[in-house]
Amino acid sequence: MSRAQIVGWSHSHFGKAEAPDTESLIAGILAPALEHAGVSAEDVDGIFVGVFNAGFSRQDFQAALVALADERLCHTPAIRYENACATGSAALYGAMDFIESGRGRIALVVGAEKMTATPTAEVGDILLGASYVKEEADVPAGFAGLFGQIAQGYFQRYGDQSDALAMIAAKNHANGMANPYAHMRKDFGFEFCNTPSDKNPHVAGPLRRTDCSLVSDGAAILVLADEETAKDLKRAIAFRARVQANDFLPMSRRDVLEFAGARKAWSGALQGAGLTLDDLSFVETHDCFTVAEMLEYEAMGLAERGQGHRVIREGITRKDGKLPVNPSGGLKSKGHPIGATGVSMHVMAAMQLAGEAGDMAVPNAKIAGVFNMGGVAVANYCSILERVK
Repeated sequence: MSRAQIVGWSHSHFGKAEAPDTESLIAGILAPALEHAGVSAEDVDGIFVGVFNAGFSRQDFQAALVALADERLCHTPAIRYENACATGSAALYGAMDFIESGRGRIALVVGAEKMTATPTAEVGDILLGASYVKEEADVPAGFAGLFGQIAQGYFQRYGDQSDALAMIAAKNHANGMANPYAHMRKDFGFEFCNTPSDKNPHVAGPLRRTDCSLVSDGAAILVLADEETAKDLKRAIAFRARVQANDFLPMSRRDVLEFAGARKAWSGALQGAGLTLDDLSFVETHDCFTVAEMLEYEAMGLAERGQGHRVIREGITRKDGKLPVNPSGGLKSKGHPIGATGVSMHVMAAMQLAGEAGDMAVPNAKIAGVFNMGGVAVANYCSILERVK
């Protein structure tokens, strides 16, 4: 079996875009992705599109929009994926399955979302569609309300860790200063993040505005090729392992503080790669809320349950720490256009490994971990990447 490898990419700026819709966002970065990979539209055998939508736009059937940006893709098979906030990773893994089954040599993975044109209250309602609606749809403040409950439960069990969450927020905003694609390139500092104020109010439970990721527009594209094709191209980033692990959708069916699905995805990926956390150069993880990043420290094995706060306090995940986490600034600084996020995270990792990360660069980065989740740790995707060319 010929493994799928990343051979090129492109990435829009995340934020409040002038582009009116996902069609325009995709069109703006399609040609740069093909150019970066050194392939043409005629070479593409399949198109895999991640767009959550769920009410952000009347236009659905969005896999068919890619060909409007380049008519040479008119007859190329295209399919759209949706898996909550892991929509982009679902599209990526689908494209990899396509290549590794031998059905194609080159595939495009497109992730996009247009969110800021939707009123804020409606955004919350749309995103709650990724919760278990029968039990969770009436939670105040949308998904922030769900993660506010998680933070409150964690604090009740393990003590108030508000300052640790502020440290995570401050770290990621500081890292985002070096990311030219980031929605919010502003170093707020720990004191601002840790102090509730008119500019940083509580949003849900103990979570403040700086604990919550941003509503953003944006798109990202990965170009994949099989190993034989990649040999003739400029660069190749391989997957040492990739694992998806799910968990129950209702929070009532599990101990939500365990992040059991995330733990299973991480352990499976590391085992499949034949590596430990000590072998990783950095991690891009899903910090939709700062408490999520803290729980993911525990899920990936950096700390025992209830001890994730020690990881940030000890500086382990700082850019100059033992295992930098979110050197891109993460969702917290970069933004979180739902369908684009999983693709973006893999682009950020590939840029580091290819030596193309500019000021974001982690020195001598060799192996990366990427963790993207959909819902409250329901659909969990973990990839281990390394440069082979």
